[in-house]
Amino acid sequence: MKKEPENLVVKLSLEFALEIIKYSEKLEELRKFVVSNQLMKSGTSIGANVREAQNAESKADFIHKMKIAAKEADETDYWLTLCELSPGYPNPIEMKKKLESLLNIISKIIITSNQ
Repeated sequence: MKKEPENLVVKLSLEFALEIIKYSEKLEELRKFVVSNQLMKSGTSIGANVREAQNAESKADFIHKMKIAAKEADETDYWLTLCELSPGYPNPIEMKKKLESLLNIISKIIITSNQ
């Protein structure tokens, strides 16, 4: 059986989602429930949409799902920025760097797919 090549954006978005879960759990320990819930939803949705795009019904469907992933990444950046700027929240700077890299990859995929 032939092994499929590793899909970088799927791998990175899954790894990012796992980090979001850990970070959200830290926020819950600090009783920051609202931000934790919002961050959990948007941060894990990136990978869910990237994964769903892999089974798109058409090129347009693929691009649409990747654009949703990009929107979720942008929302996640908003929540992480709030955490970064709010006293009493764990510093998310490393997560923001990983998110920026992930968003760059998603953006390049969208641009390339539109050609």
